[in-house]
Amino acid sequence: MSKDAVTPNPWAQWRSATPARLALGRAGAGMPTDETLRFGWAHAMARDAIHAALDVDALEATLQQQHWQVMRVRSRAEDRTTYLRRPDLGRQLDPADAQRLRTAATSDCDVCLVVGDGLSSLAVARHAAPLLAALRAQLPPETRFSPVVIATQARVALADEVGELFGAALSVMLIGERPGLSSPDSLGIYLTHPPKRGRHDAERNCISNVRPEGLPCEAAAFKLAWLMREALRRGLTGVGLKDESDLAVLESRQATPLPR
Repeated sequence: MSKDAVTPNPWAQWRSATPARLALGRAGAGMPTDETLRFGWAHAMARDAIHAALDVDALEATLQQQHWQVMRVRSRAEDRTTYLRRPDLGRQLDPADAQRLRTAATSDCDVCLVVGDGLSSLAVARHAAPLLAALRAQLPPETRFSPVVIATQARVALADEVGELFGAALSVMLIGERPGLSSPDSLGIYLTHPPKRGRHDAERNCISNVRPEGLPCEAAAFKLAWLMREALRRGLTGVGLKDESDLAVLESRQATPLPR
């Protein structure tokens, strides 16, 4: 094929502003080879993010270095295939693990933190520990946490049962989101007050797309800390709690004198 058969992409400069697949150009009647290869690579990354197992040992070691207490649990989905085919089992704790949490529960817990592999172990491996480190700096030192629970084959609602067993006022679930072709490592955060089995999505708050190309960990930690403080103060999450953390930023800037 001659060089003239490849039609240049006049929108190439716009693509630096978005990972979306737009204005890809063409080679004759087809797509250029480099774009075909990029699509295949992105699809493979998304597929691997779903099927790859979370390195729980490495995550636990990192969290312990940050001085978090850590416990491990799994859902009733015995393997990845079952997890993908039976979402309901991913929302329920393994009975033996539920008993362990019940035994470890105390009466002085404000917040239960759960880290679930979800649909992207890559997101959890990359962003969960940095987010928790940034979060701790944003919260009052007297905040009472349960041990951080690392849950495998986990769905969002698994945190309801975990939080209920710990008797926590608020549960916070960090979980790998379903990968897209440009975002295989996106982390989601779900808050529920109070956590108990049977809660539905309208009773939660969500922060999504936590990753460097989306919402960076520091910004996500600020939003999360604001929502946590308000959830504990007002005694609710979900549609009744709007994310107004941006207003808090504006108010703090207005209160700060301008440099001369």
